[in-house]
Amino acid sequence: MKKDERVPASTLYASLLADIKQRVRQAQVRAVLAVNAELIRLYWDIGRVIDQRQQQEGWGTGVIPRLARDLHNEMPEEKGFSERNIKRMLAFYREYAQLEFVPQAVAQIESAAKVPQPVALFPIELILALPWGHHAELMAKVKDHATRRWYMQAALEHGWSRNILVMQIETTARQRQGRTANNFALRLPKPESDLVQQTLKDPYLFDFLTLEKDFHERELEVGLIAHLEKFLLELGQGFAFVGRQYHLDVGDQDFYIDLLFYHLKLRCYVVIELKRGPFKPEYAGKMNFYCSVVDDRLRHEGDKSTIGLILCQQHDRVMAEYALRGMDKPIGVSSFELTRALPATLQSSLPSIEAIEQELGDVST
Repeated sequence: MKKDERVPASTLYASLLADIKQRVRQAQVRAVLAVNAELIRLYWDIGRVIDQRQQQEGWGTGVIPRLARDLHNEMPEEKGFSERNIKRMLAFYREYAQLEFVPQAVAQIESAAKVPQPVALFPIELILALPWGHHAELMAKVKDHATRRWYMQAALEHGWSRNILVMQIETTARQRQGRTANNFALRLPKPESDLVQQTLKDPYLFDFLTLEKDFHERELEVGLIAHLEKFLLELGQGFAFVGRQYHLDVGDQDFYIDLLFYHLKLRCYVVIELKRGPFKPEYAGKMNFYCSVVDDRLRHEGDKSTIGLILCQQHDRVMAEYALRGMDKPIGVSSFELTRALPATLQSSLPSIEAIEQELGDVST
């Protein structure tokens, strides 16, 4: 066999194959991002042109339905030019009129007519990175610019789909972020304490669970694990599930942590204890104990201090902060909310699906 015909060693070839696959995937991602950016630029520019013509010609909103019909008739293969979407393009331009999404030579035509906007909050790169559907929801549901930018950045950082973004907006994720009662500033150096603070929230919404009023903590725990994907989504990016009822033996006694996680970004273990009812000061001492044991038994070189998170139905913030002040470990206290099961008496008084369908059928005839 000639030298140039030799089959490469398997390990070298596998490395070559993996390298090429990675390059292909990176190129595919860049291509998708480039297409999305061009679509955003196009929609902004269409909105700009319509706005300009409306100001110059005095056209009203009636031009948009006609434009949508004619574009459909003359360019039937092109999607995305419905009346509703064209109105979104116009709104999109007016939201970000000061940003130059197209070359200056094109955009400068109507620069004198632009109305000043607080657009410094919105870098062009951030807007171009988000899909159009995300922008449509953000414009419709988030009017405050600072709050909108937060959701934009969070959607990119966490890879939220459009549906997940809507869910996060509807559950006021921005307002809940960083509100956990804690002792992080006392027990962690900056900026680590700030990062941990912003990672946790209050309250946590477990609206995917339905429990009776007098539920047991174990029922809550089992329910969260049964809906682990939704639970992780509510906790936020970076939480990796380690175990439920995680066993710790200390001396001649056995202890069990409700839920144990490892946070990939914070590089630390997170101990979560679930408590039915209001917060009690003694919970802090037990959590401090758990964090100490986890630091001693599980923490590896390079890991940061274990964080404790006590989740209860209600908590008095002042009481929680007093209780945490004397603890050695970084601990937070947050509340949780969940969907309550309907009482049996109320369930029996509700109409059945069949009865509702029958009633609707009678109305339609």
